[in-house]
Amino acid sequence: MRLLFHRRYSHIRQNTRLFRVRIPVFVLLLIIPSCILNPGCECFAQTDTGKRTEVIILHLNDMHASTSGFAKLKYLSDSLKRTHPYVFIVSAGDNFTGNPYVDMVADKGAPMIDLMNQAGFAVSCFGNHEFDLGQAFLEKRIEQARFPFICANIKTGTSCLKQPPAYIVLKAGNLQIPIIGLIEINHDGIPDTHPSKVKGLSFTDPLKTAGEYTEMKKQYGNLIALTHLGVETDEKLAEEYPSFDVIIGGHSHTILKKALIDKGVMIDQAGSYQRFIGKLSLVFRGNSIEEKNDTLIATESIQGADREIQALREQYENNPEFEKVAGEAVGSISGKQNLGALMTDAMAWAAKTDFAFQNRGGIRIQSIPDGDIKVRDIYRLDPFGNQVMVFKMQGSEIASLILNAYKKEKDIDLIPSGMRYMITKGKQGQSPVLVMLNRSGKPLDPDKSYSVALNSYISAAYDFGHIREGVTLEMTTEDCLIRYLRKKHKVTYKDQERATLQSIKE
Repeated sequence: MRLLFHRRYSHIRQNTRLFRVRIPVFVLLLIIPSCILNPGCECFAQTDTGKRTEVIILHLNDMHASTSGFAKLKYLSDSLKRTHPYVFIVSAGDNFTGNPYVDMVADKGAPMIDLMNQAGFAVSCFGNHEFDLGQAFLEKRIEQARFPFICANIKTGTSCLKQPPAYIVLKAGNLQIPIIGLIEINHDGIPDTHPSKVKGLSFTDPLKTAGEYTEMKKQYGNLIALTHLGVETDEKLAEEYPSFDVIIGGHSHTILKKALIDKGVMIDQAGSYQRFIGKLSLVFRGNSIEEKNDTLIATESIQGADREIQALREQYENNPEFEKVAGEAVGSISGKQNLGALMTDAMAWAAKTDFAFQNRGGIRIQSIPDGDIKVRDIYRLDPFGNQVMVFKMQGSEIASLILNAYKKEKDIDLIPSGMRYMITKGKQGQSPVLVMLNRSGKPLDPDKSYSVALNSYISAAYDFGHIREGVTLEMTTEDCLIRYLRKKHKVTYKDQERATLQSIKE
């Protein structure tokens, strides 16, 4: 199976570099006049219009450095190849962030790419968490990969990242299958990562950018999007551009056991953390897709496993530093409110502040079980390496932080320490009402100054009114947790509902 890489569809001269074939002059004299006389002529290899070809694409998304499924994925791929000549494995982004054995090693992210290489991935699009590595490490990972990272709506400018190809063309015999990569951007015009991680990069609107490539459908007869946009945006993409045959998506961690069909476009997504593998079967008649079917396979249900990949994974996860015990959970700590309370209590204690806040999106696991809390559990809970920042803020400035976060997420977002707050939704056209209470149950004084600990992501990515700039401490949020647990040793967090949302009673 051969892969053809392209940076820009509009630059025909780049595509011609892929085919360094010496053609006799007399053949050119026959071909060129034919193309001139027939403007609609497409000078590329056409598949026999009557031939049926089946292609299988195994797809994953939002793996977040999970390595648990690679051995079964390789086994499944190899098993399918015994009866299907064209099997490809693709990732819809967010390959990193979530596993200390991948994220916290000296050569960040290298184990993940090694395992993806061994499993036989054909392509990955960029996800927002690819940038968590930092651009220097991300460029190393792209160079390490034996498959391309694609993205049509990124411009690398003067950054250390090389400009990635906008799309790839998979080849199955004479059949060519173009796949375009797209990444989400937030209201600030960047993917959801720390803004410092994408300095020097620029991003264009993914939906508008997609429109620049839909003409490829006429050239190739088929068109697939590999996106990290979230299922809602994928639906908008399908609505706006029904030229796409299939959208293989990620970002929203959606488990689509039954593919969505919108204007004839199939939308697929396979959850997260390698719990499922999507199996997309495409039957082509000539260059056009005649049949398409997607099923989700629970990774645990796959009976076999590749021994070499399993041994490699065990080698990477043999790190005694991560097995050290930091503390003990007396009863399980479950849910974002309880986990967030643990994180913010650790920040406020370590930074010696009145209050601390943790965003829900930065809480990356669902629970810590009863018993020993190991270092690896902390890095899975909080894998970003964010610095702790301390601000001097008036009560009114704290209110703006909480309310802006609520408006951004349309839900409770920030979990506090040292206080609790309640937001009452406003009626149509009315603003929400916020009540903030200190540990004693008294309202915060809007004019009083308080010390507040925030992680560096919140300080950089959230809008809030603050006159004085924050001070960066020489510690990360993970450092705070480790130190806090070693000091307290035993912790209990249950029913810690420190932030609530309610509707106005009629």
